[in-house]
Amino acid sequence: MDLNSDLGESFGAWRMGDDAGMLGIVTSANVACGFHAGDPAGILDTLREAEDRGVAVGAHVAYPDLVGFGRRNMDPSSRELVADVIYQIGALQGLAAAAGTRVRYVKPHGALYNTIAGDARQAGDVITAILEIDPDLVLMGLAGSPLLGWARARGLRVAAEAFADRAYTPQGALVSRRDPGAVLHDPAQVADRMLELIDTGHIQAVDGSRVALDVDSICVHGDSPGAVAMAHALRERLLTAGVPLQPFADALEG
Repeated sequence: MDLNSDLGESFGAWRMGDDAGMLGIVTSANVACGFHAGDPAGILDTLREAEDRGVAVGAHVAYPDLVGFGRRNMDPSSRELVADVIYQIGALQGLAAAAGTRVRYVKPHGALYNTIAGDARQAGDVITAILEIDPDLVLMGLAGSPLLGWARARGLRVAAEAFADRAYTPQGALVSRRDPGAVLHDPAQVADRMLELIDTGHIQAVDGSRVALDVDSICVHGDSPGAVAMAHALRERLLTAGVPLQPFADALEG
C-alpha cells in the first residue's frame, strides 16, 4: 500500500504543514505547483527532501486560486484548463530535475480534484493535458469515480485513492468540508478504518453504511491539524498488521 500527502504548500513566510515530518512517513508526495499554493524555493526544498527520503513525487495541479487555496469551484475553458495543467506539470518537472528526482504521477487538488471525479468535460481536459506533456504519468483520482474509467479508456494508467482523514457519503464521495464531521482528527480511528479498508475493501460512510472501494493509495492531508501524528499512527498500524508500504508508482512499473 502507498501512503501519500499534499506537500510543498507553504508560500513565502506563510507556513503550511510539516513537509520534513511527513516525508519521513509517506511513500508518495503530491507536490504543489504554484497555482493553489507553494513558491519555487519551497517547492524545490520539498523535492530535494523527497529525493533524499526515497519518496515518489507527483504534480499536485490545481485551479489558479492562491487566495482560495484551490478549493473554490471554477469553470475554465478547455483551452485554459489544458494549458494550465501542462504549465504546472512542466514547472514541477523542471524543479524535480534540479532536485535529482522526477515527476511520476499527477494528482489534481481541491476543487479541481472533486470536479473532475464526475465532470466529463473538465476530466477530459486534464487527461488531454497529461497525454500531451507525458503519457507515461499516472493519474491519481478518487476511488470509484468515473474519472478513472475515462482515463483508462484513453490509455492512461491510473491510481485509485482513499482519504484517511475524510468522511465519505454513502455514494462514495467525500463529505463537503463545509459539513460537520467532514474531517477526521483521531489518529487511532483513522488508522483502524484504513486497515479495515485494506482488509475488507469497504469503508464506513457517515450514515453507517459500508462503501466498497478498491484503492492503490491512502492520503493524509498535510495541512490537517496533527497531520504528522495521524500519518505516523497510520503507518505504524499498517506495518504492525503486516501491510507492506511502497510508492504505488513502483508497483505499477514493477
